[in-house]
Amino acid sequence: MKRNDLRNIAIIAHVDHGKTTLVDQMLKQGGIYRENQATEDRVMDSNALERERGITILAKNTSIHYKDIKINIIDTPGHADFSGEVERILKMVDGVLLLVDAAEGPMPQTRFVLQKALELNHRVIVVVNKIDKPDARLGEVEEEVLELLMDLDATDEQLDSPVVYCSGRAGTASLSPLEQGTDLLPLFDTIINYIPAPEGDEEGPLQLLVSSIDYNDYVGRMGIGRVERGTIRQNQEAMICNYHGTESPKRTKIVSLSMFDGLGKVQADVAYPGDIVCFSGAETITIGDTITAVTNPEPLPFVKISEPTIEMTFSVNDSPFAGKEGKFVTSRQLRSRLYNELLKDVSLRVEDGETTDCFRVAGRGEMHLSILIETMRREGYELTVSTPRVLYRDIDGEHCEPYETVVIDVPEESMGSVMEKLGARKGDLVSMGRRGSRMELQYLIPSRCLFGYRSEFMTDTRGEGIMNTIFEGYHPYKGDIPMRATGSLIASEAGESTSYGLFYAQDRGPLFIGVQTPVYEGMIVGESPKHGDIAVNVCKQKHLTAVRSTGADEALRLVTPVKMSLEEAIEFIADDELIEVTPKTIRLRKAILDTALRLKAQAKLKK
Repeated sequence: MKRNDLRNIAIIAHVDHGKTTLVDQMLKQGGIYRENQATEDRVMDSNALERERGITILAKNTSIHYKDIKINIIDTPGHADFSGEVERILKMVDGVLLLVDAAEGPMPQTRFVLQKALELNHRVIVVVNKIDKPDARLGEVEEEVLELLMDLDATDEQLDSPVVYCSGRAGTASLSPLEQGTDLLPLFDTIINYIPAPEGDEEGPLQLLVSSIDYNDYVGRMGIGRVERGTIRQNQEAMICNYHGTESPKRTKIVSLSMFDGLGKVQADVAYPGDIVCFSGAETITIGDTITAVTNPEPLPFVKISEPTIEMTFSVNDSPFAGKEGKFVTSRQLRSRLYNELLKDVSLRVEDGETTDCFRVAGRGEMHLSILIETMRREGYELTVSTPRVLYRDIDGEHCEPYETVVIDVPEESMGSVMEKLGARKGDLVSMGRRGSRMELQYLIPSRCLFGYRSEFMTDTRGEGIMNTIFEGYHPYKGDIPMRATGSLIASEAGESTSYGLFYAQDRGPLFIGVQTPVYEGMIVGESPKHGDIAVNVCKQKHLTAVRSTGADEALRLVTPVKMSLEEAIEFIADDELIEVTPKTIRLRKAILDTALRLKAQAKLKK
């Protein structure tokens, strides 16, 4: 059976190329809103963290209606750290809109997600977005996309992919680079004419692959997936099967069934092949499971998700300020939360650590793990996290480490300092090209060598540089590389910081705290410009004397402290340091707080 009344598409692109903005306009012109309805920008970024950072973290489902045809649209993340979301979502669709910035052209993540779509033999519509930018180069970008398709061994049909020229912000599309268009109807027509209608045997036994998990306080866990074969009905008995055979099939019941319509869901009694549905009742469901008929438990193959490359240790907060700000502070609560995250994030790995109070958490990158930490922090969790470590592998008897492709777009005057820093971090220059007054550099560099570099990069390029990375693969280990050339200023005693103590400590280096900040021994209060740590007493009081002298009561001028975000803190800390994360505060500290014990441990390491 062919569903001519339905199309399923995903929008894939590199970060900041305008996916979510284009979906906004597709919803407006697809009749989802009333004429006088107030709307907000980036409506698909419903998560508070997504709106704050301006990025998409979770894939979202929506739909529009055009010419009596329902178009299911999935908005996917563009950041490489969340590419696990994209990999599994592609199983639900029959084609993709490949969005490419009219000025930047194909970027590292564009290559990754396009490769995954081509492997599944999806049809591709190339959408050149932001054609109204002053530096748009439509002809060159179209050629670059064609070269990319050839490089990825696309079929002849995929090489003949249609090209649509769009301005997501203006809500216009055209099939010619010479005109801007007036609305998105050319894009809608291209989707209907080029993306194949879903097919499936309506009379066959049920098969539904679960590609995403949602949660609702009222009905519990909900599975989201596409009906591949048969029909699914409310209150139907079914089986949960695992393709990898890790568990035997379990019997379940479909309690509620709904479909995505516009920005919400509508209840449905029955769904047919090609429909993307959300269902509840199967409490043990996980991503990659198949809902099948009771009489024929035949699971569908699930795409193998790429392995994580970076690991951090999450542990219970054991600082002197533990339990003062958080609601969830015990190892049992921390363990439960981390293992629950595994149910909806297939790219994450969690293992118990050496002690009962710590857990090894592995993910795709620093941002992947920092988003998890920030989410837990906002939920009321207290924890400490270690510096990130890369996951090594032995391949054919050789010790290998993960490498990343780094694409850098910088002003020409900043190129020298960037090349010098990346050369010192053992990066290999792959290509170099000019784009107007800017230079584009491509490097192949070990993942661990990028830790702590992003903030340096922004300083070197005066905030004008753009850096994008994507995991490239595993290559032989490059040897030890000295990473951080600075040390830390460490509080030598507990108390509350004073202006007098801070005034004399700020000569040693930039401070991270202000006046009247509670500190404890072993807490990092600033950065030392030289290698090695320096103990400072920021709680020092000024002793009063009976003798008054000229200038004795001068106002002490304090430099504004550096306030670090969670990502900056992760980049800053060394191997013997931790980050204390609470709902209200992010503190840096030494792993061993006691000064005497820490010096003994350092002396042992030197021996």
